[in-house]
Amino acid sequence: MPFLENCLKLQNVAVVSKVGNKESEKAAMDVAKKLLAKKSKVYTISPIKVEGAKQIETLEDLKKIKLDLVVTLGGDGTTLRVFRNLDNETPILTINVGGNRGILAEITIEEIDNALNQIQKDKFFLDKRTRVVASCGGKEFPPALNEIFINRANLTKTAEIEIKFQNDTVTQKMDGVIVATPSGSTGHSFSLGGPILHESLDVLIITPVAPVYRLESIVVPDEKIEIISSHDCNIVMDAQVVKTAGFEEPITIKKHKKPAVFIRLKKRGLRQMSKLGF
Repeated sequence: MPFLENCLKLQNVAVVSKVGNKESEKAAMDVAKKLLAKKSKVYTISPIKVEGAKQIETLEDLKKIKLDLVVTLGGDGTTLRVFRNLDNETPILTINVGGNRGILAEITIEEIDNALNQIQKDKFFLDKRTRVVASCGGKEFPPALNEIFINRANLTKTAEIEIKFQNDTVTQKMDGVIVATPSGSTGHSFSLGGPILHESLDVLIITPVAPVYRLESIVVPDEKIEIISSHDCNIVMDAQVVKTAGFEEPITIKKHKKPAVFIRLKKRGLRQMSKLGF
């Protein structure tokens, strides 16, 4: 997906910090004050409280507010958590504060003043990323930016997993399977030998986990994928939310109707690869 230059009004902005991290919480308060000084209506998530800002209880409450921007302060986990609670294409400015690698982050807290000025002058780009969503038994689960991991619930029995995509079917005994987006290609899939993809590609990676017979990752079009396990299994979204599926119950994974949108201040190809030190 291309970078898009856009106009953005900072009328309604939410500021979200890493849970339980004092450094991130202090930075969130500072950013909220900067935004209030720019006449924005600012929302903070409990326990963050700033005079002049409206405090809301949970991230889920963001769905009820029409926002122009969300500023996240933390690591990749904070960013993934916020995207999971945004149904629409609200853009996020990601700031690495108290995070580990911050692969998804755009700036550090020292760059916030310049970033806000650039946004006000329309000197930014919107980077749209594919998200995936799993459904099972008539229920659709929260979307994932990085990956959906399906693994066997019974650790004493190896499951036979059937993977269907387009007109092809792969069946093999394995511990599980990861369906990763290009954004998630530098995550768990990569640690299992999967390829790094350019973030703009409209494809998904299917990476088997501990197959009995060696089976490489498969890069497929971002169309519907169906997975059926011979044993009960867990469905894990971005390593943060876990749902369950019964044996031989079809799990459908497809591209989410709305992409994740990042605010970018610089054009960089393979930005996540460079964050990993390549």
